[in-house]
Amino acid sequence: MKSFCPLARKKSLIIKELVTETLVYDLENDKAHCLNDTAARVWKNCNGRNTVSQLRALLETEIKAPVSEDVAWLALDQLEKFKLLETTTADKPLQLAGVSRRELVRRIGMTALALPLIFSIVAPTAQAQGSLLTPGSCCNNPTQCASNSCNQSPTCIGIPGPSTKACA
Repeated sequence: MKSFCPLARKKSLIIKELVTETLVYDLENDKAHCLNDTAARVWKNCNGRNTVSQLRALLETEIKAPVSEDVAWLALDQLEKFKLLETTTADKPLQLAGVSRRELVRRIGMTALALPLIFSIVAPTAQAQGSLLTPGSCCNNPTQCASNSCNQSPTCIGIPGPSTKACA
């Protein structure tokens, strides 16, 4: 069986590296992802040549602490879920195939090492963002308002405050 060598996706991404996390904006899917330090380190080392064992060893060297291979697999699972890998992890080892993230976290245990985490949000398109109503505008429901809040007039409310004009 050929060793799995994941390749990080770099196309159509805007990447901003911070001290303890990496922010990734996916231009194709209009999603923003925040990778914690552990997930970011694994992702940065996914060059299509490093095996999962090598990713684990690199992570261990970088953080100067022992790391289970399950940590690398958990990071790869999340990176795949958020479409940040070019290659898929279909060839998971038998002991990891079909195992949930929760089970992997239980196996790894809560150690000093931060578990790889990725948080993701859907970013509204510029057109959708521009179509929201401003405070004082007449509305039918809160989702039409930039503040996500309507009063009983019905008028969008928010800073600088509700409008005094009545809506029909």
